[in-house]
Amino acid sequence: MPLARISLLKGWNEAQKHAMTEGVYEALREAFNVPVDDKFVLVHEHDRADFLYAKSYLGIEHDNGLVIVQITANEGRSVELKKALYTAIADRFEAAGVERRNVFINLIEVKKENWSFGDGIAQYA
Repeated sequence: MPLARISLLKGWNEAQKHAMTEGVYEALREAFNVPVDDKFVLVHEHDRADFLYAKSYLGIEHDNGLVIVQITANEGRSVELKKALYTAIADRFEAAGVERRNVFINLIEVKKENWSFGDGIAQYA
């Protein structure tokens, strides 16, 4: 059910990108109890001119190692589960070479009927 998008500057190697995609999936399985095979993760690589960000926001310093993760998921999870997800992603990204301060996460919650996984059918509706 979740759809994750990872946006970053060009230059990360394949092993790092793989660790990030697997890390998001594993964190979603752990924190949000996502089913096996519910794995939809996209990587968007950008040129420097197309990747704009604040060098500092809320006291957190960012640099060209910034990785933005946007997850669309069903609504209804508690704040505690969301915090657990953010921590799990940051932990796994740190292992992939991303500094924790450079892990930016945005969660978008939607109703279940807003998904079609194929065949033009709203499987969750």
